[in-house]
Amino acid sequence: MKSLFAADTRPRLIALATLVLIGVGAALHLAGLGTAGDAVWAATVAVMLVPLTISIIRTLAQGRVGVDAIALVAMAGALAVGEYLAGAVIALMLSGGNALEAAAARRARRELTALLERMPRIAHRRSEGGWEEVPVESLGVGDVVLVRPGEMVPVDGAVQSAEATVDESALTGESMPVAHVRGGLVQSGSANAGDAFEIEATRLASESAYANIVRLVRAAETERAPFVRLADRYAAVFLPVTLALAGLAWALSADPVRAVAVLVVATPCPLILAAPIAIISGVSRAARSGVIVKGGRAIERLGEARTVLLDKTGTLTLGEPTVREIVSLDGGGEEETLRLAASLDQLSPHVLAEALVHDAERRGLRLAEPSDAVEDPGQGVEGTVDGRRVAIGSSAWLRARGYEVDSAAAETGGDGEAAGLAKVLVGIDGRLAAVVVMADSLRDDARDLAPQLRNSGVVEVAMVTGDRRSIAEQIAADTGLDRVYAELSPEDKLDVVKEMRSDPDLSPVAMVGDGVNDAPALAVADVGIAMGGPGATVSSETADAVITVDRIDRVATAVSIGRRSLGIARQSVVFGIGLSGVAMVFAAFGYIPPVAGALLQEGIDVAVILNALRARTG
Repeated sequence: MKSLFAADTRPRLIALATLVLIGVGAALHLAGLGTAGDAVWAATVAVMLVPLTISIIRTLAQGRVGVDAIALVAMAGALAVGEYLAGAVIALMLSGGNALEAAAARRARRELTALLERMPRIAHRRSEGGWEEVPVESLGVGDVVLVRPGEMVPVDGAVQSAEATVDESALTGESMPVAHVRGGLVQSGSANAGDAFEIEATRLASESAYANIVRLVRAAETERAPFVRLADRYAAVFLPVTLALAGLAWALSADPVRAVAVLVVATPCPLILAAPIAIISGVSRAARSGVIVKGGRAIERLGEARTVLLDKTGTLTLGEPTVREIVSLDGGGEEETLRLAASLDQLSPHVLAEALVHDAERRGLRLAEPSDAVEDPGQGVEGTVDGRRVAIGSSAWLRARGYEVDSAAAETGGDGEAAGLAKVLVGIDGRLAAVVVMADSLRDDARDLAPQLRNSGVVEVAMVTGDRRSIAEQIAADTGLDRVYAELSPEDKLDVVKEMRSDPDLSPVAMVGDGVNDAPALAVADVGIAMGGPGATVSSETADAVITVDRIDRVATAVSIGRRSLGIARQSVVFGIGLSGVAMVFAAFGYIPPVAGALLQEGIDVAVILNALRARTG
């Protein structure tokens, strides 16, 4: 049910004001001004009835019965028979419950804001006088655009330079930089991972790949099925039972106060208070584990998830190239070859060069300062390191620089294209010295994820990725996943999520991802979980939960916390309703007056709240 008051601060202020007014009424009674005190309590009840009635009418118009309906009947009945304090206490419980719910449901995301902010707004277009900065929206088909190093491609286009090296991981899930020759097509939303290059626009910016993702996210946000909170599910059954018992007590005793007493003790405080407290306790515990869950609804969805869909790049894998193997061909030794190559690559901004340098640093190698270095962006770099001539690049580039490269030797290392590897050749003093094999590495904790999820009650763990099927299937085999969906566009991922959600045996569905291409699927899934690493802003904004530590096993942690929190919430609700049911019978026979019933209900509250707080612990 929609929160009684939309703004986050209003429920807290209303709960505080209700408490103060109850105190004012009590003070007036103690001062001998009982009539004035009753008037304060009556006004408190009347004021709360107005927004509560509006909220319940809206809920009923949606075909649902909200938990607040019982509170509305109890408050109205207390006001009608003059039990003003009892009505005011119910108003306090109601406003306090809404304040807790608002705290649990507070959303950290701004939906499409970050996605739209990331869109390129300025492009460098060729004009008669050189290059001019223009708004992306003004670009037309056929315009020539310059994409500088590190910039995002502003519009879909054909490469006009000799070569363009782009990072397409945000769009396709392919973690390795992709080289496009002249005439090759690049998509907006990819990033320049090499030297500056020119493209000729083939589409308008409004029709580009990135703009399409924005539209998909917007549509996905509106397509998500309305959420029915835990409390409302119990209220749909509890409300008719309560009304029937109250009506029976009135009919048999001819005393309307008995009916009000039944309604007062039946006011579903365990629903209004205990469930939100258990849920918000789960949110708190998840935060301590490195998972920011954006509200109580997300915790409930996590607790019910039966399917978990995982992106590959940046989720199951690290999302950046690392050195997998160094094949030494000249007997110079692996570490010495790596030291020389990494020393030279210190000067290159290429993503593979960075990976080489990081691997050398990780091994504790002492890098030297190169001299006479020259780089052909996207092709290779050559220079002098400790008096030796070193070149790093492709076999064709090394041959063009005069190095002896045996074709068979250049193909050594790795296990072929199917493994999704990138190979860099290292030449030293005119000869091919080594082949460095690079690949996107599986996270250390990824292999344990599927078993942990199954232990938490998840029935299906699958991969959805834009990467090649051969690569995806290898990762799936290593991690024990149930299914693989590969070579998917953002639209395809969306279709997979919708298909899973339509299957009652697989729904609810949790989607885990980190890139722009995951944002639509995260938005339409029952619960979206984003890996909150560098560059994951868009997915973090559209997700319901964000993992802030660099560990994929926190997905299983989040699901486990959701299960426990939801279980404790249900336990508290059933226990509280059971106690209320016993009190309702006593109230129906006249043993519990309304005010005493309100105070008794507060005692039940304490018991169920203490139980609900167990969700904060492991």
